[in-house]
Amino acid sequence: MDPPVDLNVVKQDILVGMVECEKRCLMQCTKWLAELNHGLSEVTVELRGNTALQNVHGGIEDSEYDSYLLAKSYFLVREYDRSAYFTRNCVSPVPKFLHLYATYMSKEKKRLDNMTDSSVVSSVSHAKDFSELLSILRTEHSQQSLDGYCLYLYGVILKKLDLTDIAVRVFVEAINAEPTLWSAWLELAPLVNDKRMLESLKLPNHWMKSIFEGYTYIELFQNDEGIKIFEHLQKNGFSKCIFIPTLLAIAYSNKRDVDRSIDIFQHLQSVDPYRLDNLDSYSNLLFVKDMKTEMSHLAHKVVEINKYSPETCCVVGNYYSIRSDHYKAVMYFQRALKLNPRYLSAWTLMGHEFMEMKNTNAAIQSYRQAVEVNKRDFRAWYGLGQAYEILKMTFYSLYYYKAAQQLRPYDSRMLVALGETYEKLNKVADALKCYQKAYNVGDIEGVALYSMAKLYEKQGETEKAIPAFLKFCSDEKLIADKASLCHAYMTLGNYYEKIEDLDKASYFAYKCLDYEEMKREAESLLKSIANKRAHTKATTSATAATQPPGTAKASEEGKPDGNVATDTYGGEDMEMDETNLSKRIDSALAEEDPGSNEMAESSGIHEFHMEDTYDVNE
Repeated sequence: MDPPVDLNVVKQDILVGMVECEKRCLMQCTKWLAELNHGLSEVTVELRGNTALQNVHGGIEDSEYDSYLLAKSYFLVREYDRSAYFTRNCVSPVPKFLHLYATYMSKEKKRLDNMTDSSVVSSVSHAKDFSELLSILRTEHSQQSLDGYCLYLYGVILKKLDLTDIAVRVFVEAINAEPTLWSAWLELAPLVNDKRMLESLKLPNHWMKSIFEGYTYIELFQNDEGIKIFEHLQKNGFSKCIFIPTLLAIAYSNKRDVDRSIDIFQHLQSVDPYRLDNLDSYSNLLFVKDMKTEMSHLAHKVVEINKYSPETCCVVGNYYSIRSDHYKAVMYFQRALKLNPRYLSAWTLMGHEFMEMKNTNAAIQSYRQAVEVNKRDFRAWYGLGQAYEILKMTFYSLYYYKAAQQLRPYDSRMLVALGETYEKLNKVADALKCYQKAYNVGDIEGVALYSMAKLYEKQGETEKAIPAFLKFCSDEKLIADKASLCHAYMTLGNYYEKIEDLDKASYFAYKCLDYEEMKREAESLLKSIANKRAHTKATTSATAATQPPGTAKASEEGKPDGNVATDTYGGEDMEMDETNLSKRIDSALAEEDPGSNEMAESSGIHEFHMEDTYDVNE
């Protein structure tokens, strides 16, 4: 994991990689390396006389140089067919790669241009487009005549055709041949399914490996692992490389530390004010925090920088979404997809907008395409679950919620959704397990306990429901859904009235008087409690009258003053003290909920053991 301390070697590798990528027109990789290099601007490397850096013409035969220059100029202005044509007979490594790459880009551009419907992003049906190129690369690969750059191109085509296992092997070969080719690392990352697979890859012991591992951990939502790696890199000289804090911001966003993530993005904006990369993620955070003013400033700024980039269209789409102008939001997300049909954020966000517009079928189509682009997009799987839930197709909904929960096993929202679906299918035991686990991992929305208590209540297991209701009510200020809180209070009031604990019953009944929808029921309960108290008092008085005077007095001295509780819970002086409230709930919890794992033991639910390790902070 540790990068080499010699940053001179790192910078030398970056500069050489930039030269090689630039020669082959791999402009995105060149840009990424240049940004990394700029972050190491304090590290000095001798440029004059450095043979590695002077090797601008390496890999190009003298006889092919003129054809290469012409082909390169055509490639840079996106005339891919002309570029491929003028390098068709070249055999030296650089022009040969440029010929293959220009051929690939030509096929890809035509495929995208000919798309009559931008909602189709699958490449499998276009295998014939790449068949000739694939045949050439496969033959040369079997003869071991491909260099690292051609191996990368071969891997890209295999990945497009969903030949994943072969693609992984080829990308690993490419990375071992050219460790500074970031594009190959980037293509490999989405194919890594889990931590075990990542550790089993035979990657070179190179400083780029640390960046790749950190990036992949964040892709796998193992954010603490990724943060640990990138913080270590920052301490070892990479602190000014803009790519590192960007990924840290995404990791904190995944961990729901939204404020910290926003702070990092705002810092990046001040360092590089015209950067558009990952601004869609920043706008998502502003949307979550409902920061309309900041969103407006960001939208106007990106439009000034580049009106027709996918990132700009996505930010503007979020701007209209926060203003609840869903039609315009969809229009901008569609515009982003015209510019880049494989732009994941736009597909997912457009699905959300269609859900807001009650257009469930269009939402399903958008989410499906998001999954087609990236099968690890849990938001798309979750969106599909919600869409099918609206359509009352519960088994479909269960399938998609399960997929989302497997991607985010410790996200309580997925677990609650899964529990509600199991409940609809009358799988009570599974539903209870989901609610219990959602509570154990940190219930974001604060509904797991209430759902569990309601399910127990529905099953007629009131004794198990009461501890859950008590815990749910223990901090009423954090509960957004006041109707649920009111129902919990009323249930507790009725329960304690039934078991003759009139003080607690009166307390919870008085809490319900604050809610108009339960006011009459609460008044009825209070009247019933008052009648029971009057009856108890009359019975006590009658008993005292039949006893000898000395006995009654002795008996009264041995009992606590009954009026104390009545004064606390009843009458017009009902001013509930917060401290008293919390003490009473604690005491109720202690009675109903003994033991270290109170919830699981008192309710009769076994602790839902988790199979995998996970971040407690996630």
